[in-house]
Amino acid sequence: MSSPVPQGVVNAMTVDVEDYFQVSAMEPHVPRSAWETTPLRVEANVERILALFAEHEVKATFFTLGWVAERHPDMVRRIVAEGHELASHGWEHIRVTTQQPEAFRADVTRTKTLLEDLGGVAVNGYRAASYSIGRDNLWALDVLADAGYRYSSSIAPIRHDLYGMPEAPRFAFAAAGGRLAEIPVTTLRLAGRNINCGGGGWFRLFPYGFSRWALRRINRREGQSGHFYFHPWEIDPAQPRPAGVSARTRFRHYLNLSRMEPRLRLLLRDFQWDRMDRVFARQIESLGSAQQAQPAVTLAGEVAATAGGAGP
Repeated sequence: MSSPVPQGVVNAMTVDVEDYFQVSAMEPHVPRSAWETTPLRVEANVERILALFAEHEVKATFFTLGWVAERHPDMVRRIVAEGHELASHGWEHIRVTTQQPEAFRADVTRTKTLLEDLGGVAVNGYRAASYSIGRDNLWALDVLADAGYRYSSSIAPIRHDLYGMPEAPRFAFAAAGGRLAEIPVTTLRLAGRNINCGGGGWFRLFPYGFSRWALRRINRREGQSGHFYFHPWEIDPAQPRPAGVSARTRFRHYLNLSRMEPRLRLLLRDFQWDRMDRVFARQIESLGSAQQAQPAVTLAGEVAATAGGAGP
C-alpha cells in the first residue's frame, strides 16, 4: 500500500464553473451568438458536485463565469451557503490572449461585482479562461491587482500547444509588484520537464494511480500543497456532442468522461482538501506584504529569481 499523505498537508480543490459548449475548443462549433438558445446543463452538474463534496466533507473554490452566474443566481448562493469559496473565471470564457487591457479590466471588474452582489461575499480569486495568462500578457496580473483581486491561478508552467509558460515557477509566487499572488497549475517535475498533475484532461488521460502518485510526491518530497481543477461538464458523459468537432478536440474533451466521477471519489478519499483561499492563505498574505515595503519589481525578475527553485 502506498504511503499516506503527511499529516497536515492539505490540497486545494477547485471547480471551473462553465458549461460544455463554453470551452475554448467549442468556439467554432457553438458560437457565443448561440449560447442563449443552447440548453444549459451546468446547474444540474454543479448540484451533483455539491452533493459529492458534502458526502466527503470537502470545501472547494468555484471559479465561476459571470455569464453563468447571471443566469443561475440561486446556484451561486448555494455554493456560498454550503461554505465554498466563490471566485471569478471571467465573464464569458474569453481567453486573455485575445483581449486588450481595457477590455480585460472591464471583464474582470464586471464579473467580480456581479459575483459579490449575488454571493454577498468578497471575491478574491481569479482564474483565466484556458490558463491564458503567460509571458506575452503579464500586464493582466497588474489589472487583476488594480481590480481588487488578491490571487490568481492563471499560469500553467508547462509546454502546451494552446497555452503555457514553462519558465514560470511551479509554486506560488509574487506578481504585480507584490500586490497579487499567482498560484500556478500544479505540476510535477519529471524527466526534465513539468507535467500537469493538477486535473483537467490529464486526470482523465492518465490512470488514477499516476495522479495519486504525483500529488503524493509533491506533498511528501516537496512539502507543498497542490491544487486540483475540473469542470462540471467532465462528470456529464451524456452531454450533447456538436457536429464537426475535430478528432483532437473529441479526444481531449470526451476522453474517459464516464470514469471521471469514480476517480473524483477516490481523489476526495485519498487526500485532504479545502478552499484555495484557506490552503494558500499564508502565500496570499505574505507574497503581497513581503513586496509592499520594497520597490515594485517586474514579474520577469520574480520568475528569474525563483525559477532555480522550481524543480524537485
